[in-house]
Amino acid sequence: MAGTNTLTFTDAAWDTEVLKSETPVLVDFWAVWCGPCRQMTPIVDQLADEYAGKAKIGKLNVDENGQTAMRYQVRGIPTMLLFKGGQLVGSKVGAVGKGDLQKLLDGAL
Repeated sequence: MAGTNTLTFTDAAWDTEVLKSETPVLVDFWAVWCGPCRQMTPIVDQLADEYAGKAKIGKLNVDENGQTAMRYQVRGIPTMLLFKGGQLVGSKVGAVGKGDLQKLLDGAL
């Protein structure tokens, strides 16, 4: 149940949606069965609303999109990766606070 502004990323649309984005993109690598991932959902949804128009924020289900998770060597979830100009510019692994993600995002804006 993603929030109104929370995007859903996939292997198929990765390059277009993330790497070619005009704005920074924060991607939450997650899975349905992951408890800490579910804890992060409200934070990700809040950030997607707060940064609407300034950054893209969304989720990538690693069970359904394993190719991208392997491409970025995501070994533990939740993992948050921040992209700007097609480049990986920041990351956080594990359940982190909203403030940590805001600092990461603000540094890319």
